[in-house]
Amino acid sequence: MPGQQSYVGSLVDGDQVFENDFGSIRQLDAGSLPILSGMSIKRISLAEGAIREPQWNVNANQIAYVSKGTVLVSTLGNGDTFSTFVVRTGQMYHVESGAVYHIENVGEGEAEIIAALRTDRPEHFSLQDSFSAMTNAVLGNTYDLPSSAFDAFDRHHSSQIVRRAGRPRIPDTAGLPNARLFDAEGQVAPLSYEYGWAKLARKQYWAALEDLSMYSLAVRDDGMREPHWHPVTAELGYVHRGHARMRVLSPDGSLAEYELSPGQAYFVPRAYPHHIETLGEDGFHFLIFFDQPMPADIGYRATASAFTREVLAASFGVRERELPQFPLTPVDPLIVSRNNPRDPARP
Repeated sequence: MPGQQSYVGSLVDGDQVFENDFGSIRQLDAGSLPILSGMSIKRISLAEGAIREPQWNVNANQIAYVSKGTVLVSTLGNGDTFSTFVVRTGQMYHVESGAVYHIENVGEGEAEIIAALRTDRPEHFSLQDSFSAMTNAVLGNTYDLPSSAFDAFDRHHSSQIVRRAGRPRIPDTAGLPNARLFDAEGQVAPLSYEYGWAKLARKQYWAALEDLSMYSLAVRDDGMREPHWHPVTAELGYVHRGHARMRVLSPDGSLAEYELSPGQAYFVPRAYPHHIETLGEDGFHFLIFFDQPMPADIGYRATASAFTREVLAASFGVRERELPQFPLTPVDPLIVSRNNPRDPARP
């Protein structure tokens, strides 16, 4: 049953998909976190001068958030649409399914990327492996060259992360506006409160999105993400900074509660009620990915305004005069103030 499964996994302590001296890739998919459905998440670390070699996703669009450093992304999509652009900390990029692309650390120090894919079992091809699959004669015919031009290719399996020789080459056009690039943290927060804010990488602001989106959600110590559910949207969150507590209710009535730390990721299936509150004095910052380009939710606060007090009293099994005085709320506020002490942790 869903309530008996874990909703949480780690992109820091979990199994590595790949690691060498130049970087690492950690991933949560349906194999490592079985509750995942229709989405997966990766954490890609690139040492200074490292390159995530050209590759393409077989079965999913992807959006990615650069959480540290500066990277150069080059991509060739359907119909020979090519673009190359620089992505800095707090910015995002989009790669459509099947488009070949590379990621190159062009800054100082390590770069880190958090990427969400629109499948729970991602698959990809590398450019290296795809070349190795063809003979020298076939490659020579492709490029109007003799087959001997490819004798130096040793046909080894993809290295995934390699190191650049020399300094990076950044084309002059890499700084131009690009539809695949979105400045998430440069956005003026469309939802802003005294106790937190949300910046929205969704189709309303980023036209390239088709079946994914992301909220950059920051909540202060005196705030709380109100209990809510997403009627047609699953939620895949990553803890960028801070500590938080999450509670999730499953249809079978089972309740799961987790304390979340940096580097952890969680998944909430569509329409499951859940809430998130801060732990500690510094609040938290989450990257929350959704499987829809325009996510929406229903919150507990507006729900209490949707029904008469007679209906609510009968439903909760109390006399009407014993009901709280729910504030009239035509539109949910997303983040509410935390006026009461935190509840003790569940065993």
